[in-house]
Amino acid sequence: MVIQFHKIDFFTRRLIKKIFSVALFSTDNFSVECEVNVSFVKGEKIRELNKQFRGVDKVTDVLSFPLLDIKYPQKLSEFEEEVSPDGVLRLGDIVICKERAKEQAKQFGHSIKREIAFLSLHGLLHLLGFDHIEKEDEKVMNEVSEKILASLNIKRGENV
Repeated sequence: MVIQFHKIDFFTRRLIKKIFSVALFSTDNFSVECEVNVSFVKGEKIRELNKQFRGVDKVTDVLSFPLLDIKYPQKLSEFEEEVSPDGVLRLGDIVICKERAKEQAKQFGHSIKREIAFLSLHGLLHLLGFDHIEKEDEKVMNEVSEKILASLNIKRGENV
């Protein structure tokens, strides 16, 4: 997997790489070379993006911008025609508001590392076709998310 990072420090990059690797393996999407862009932005920028693309005029924690119309349980291997000439399947962009992540980490009583781990995974799962609009879909997405984070020993309420 190729991850293009924007305004993200080395240690956070390592964390996100590890999470994405486990997520692709856990969702049976490891056989396709793919690319994701991950950016940290300030509150005002994510508010602007949220308003522009979702019609919601408020700061949010994470936004995903998928390039493919994947619907879980579809797999990346089903998108052979969308693979670019260089052999890479581009999934899209994940934008995280680090300010909001810090607030939420404090609110939930865990570290910023845990919150960034959760938000980056949440964003990737959206790019892989998971959603949480319907209750049943939300349950599936939460179960997959918790399983992946637990496998990395990243738990709620812990200062990891």
